[in-house]
Amino acid sequence: MKISVFGLGYVGLANALLLAQNEDVVAFDILDKKIEMLENRVSPLEDNEIKQFLSDKKVKLKFTNNFSKAIEHAEYAIIATPTDYDEEMNYFDTSTVESVIERGLIINPNIIFIIKSTVPVGFTLEMREKFKTENIIFSPEFLREGLALYDNLYPSRIIVGECSSRAEKFANVLVKNSKKSDAKVLLTNSTEAEAIKLFSNTYLAMRVSYFNELDTYSEIRGLDARQIIEGVGLDPRIGTHYNNPSFGYGGYCLPKDTKQLLANYDRVPNNLIRAIVDSNKTRKDFIAQQIIEKDPKTVGIYRLTMKSNSDNFRYSSIQGIMEILKKEGINVTVFEPTLQDDLFNECEVLQDFDLFKERSDIILTNRYDQNLEDVKDKIYTRDVFNRD
Repeated sequence: MKISVFGLGYVGLANALLLAQNEDVVAFDILDKKIEMLENRVSPLEDNEIKQFLSDKKVKLKFTNNFSKAIEHAEYAIIATPTDYDEEMNYFDTSTVESVIERGLIINPNIIFIIKSTVPVGFTLEMREKFKTENIIFSPEFLREGLALYDNLYPSRIIVGECSSRAEKFANVLVKNSKKSDAKVLLTNSTEAEAIKLFSNTYLAMRVSYFNELDTYSEIRGLDARQIIEGVGLDPRIGTHYNNPSFGYGGYCLPKDTKQLLANYDRVPNNLIRAIVDSNKTRKDFIAQQIIEKDPKTVGIYRLTMKSNSDNFRYSSIQGIMEILKKEGINVTVFEPTLQDDLFNECEVLQDFDLFKERSDIILTNRYDQNLEDVKDKIYTRDVFNRD
């Protein structure tokens, strides 16, 4: 099968490498530097499987910044361009997705678009009507940053938002290129597939919020949060996964997906969905207040990323905490090895790790790192399963 992929972030690059094991794939991105790196088999992303595939795996994959070339190549075009959340509009910015469809149809009217970008509920039907074509299908992704290709190779499920032979054909191609011949496949209507994506991520955000509120309770009451979480998790209906407290859910997906789902609840009665969104702000406010009460002159932020083995700090919860601390007149410095700038959001970025530790009265870290062992007395984290 001839496939083109548009947008080479985690989702797009993981799909391109997965499918290029057996399919003929062309991958497009607008960033020349990214294309140059990939042509030299250097990953622009922190993902071990992606790095390994690029360096060692023989795949039928070409990279290009020529849009027409990519469109002309393909029977199926996977769209994995960014859909950032617009806070003022309460809606995903889907302009990049729409642009690929509009430009692509002019060049290749018979191409079938597979949207992998996260979109509002009802978007696919809206696009079919707007562009007068049935060749637009939504297929959600369920990937973790830093493990995107791994999660494609070992998918939890494959969902394609159309009940048709061509949707089944595409799903079978995904299964064929995965390492799970028994991967679960579900064909649904397009709008239901869009809802599955948003409800799945909002459930995960709810679980994060639940254990964060348990941790907030424990800290205020002077209780051992780890003991409580371990006891709660022994119930097999709850389990011991996804339960380590944090500064709030962050990253690229959960914050925007929960807000989009809430926006889609317009005129639909709800309490829980609103509470999940509000809970994340409450958690960040609580963490910031805990720091403020310690009266530090300088707070050091160790890593802007939400988790280890990630280079992405878009929407990380620690940034919200930084803003609160700055408003209180507290000096904030940052240590983030992936950032080469001298300033980040008006905060000094220190490249010298020893100087960073020396200057910081308190070091705030979402996830504990053994590199901080020598300044353990300065650390503030709610990472209850790794800090001891």
